[in-house]
Amino acid sequence: MKNILMLLVVGFAFAGCSGVKPVGEKDLIVVSGKLSALGMSTFQYGTHILKDDSKTYALRSSKVDLKAFEGKDVIVKGLKVSGYPVDGGPEFLDVQEISNK
Repeated sequence: MKNILMLLVVGFAFAGCSGVKPVGEKDLIVVSGKLSALGMSTFQYGTHILKDDSKTYALRSSKVDLKAFEGKDVIVKGLKVSGYPVDGGPEFLDVQEISNK
């Protein structure tokens, strides 16, 4: 009886974890637009912004020198930063790769 109970407990534990994503997992997204330094803003996150035709993204990166791409049309591959947007600000991306458009 104890063996059956133990198997049920272990089985339910695995079944409950099957749809759970690991902590810190984020979705990679690709966006394009004009990159510029953040400057004055109503939100307090990111070092740069990317504007496309309909949306603005706040950006940061420890892998890419965003300053080198200021004023240029670029394609950005980034990870959504968990917990953003806040206070009506834009989505927040951690840039993994960047290239000229």
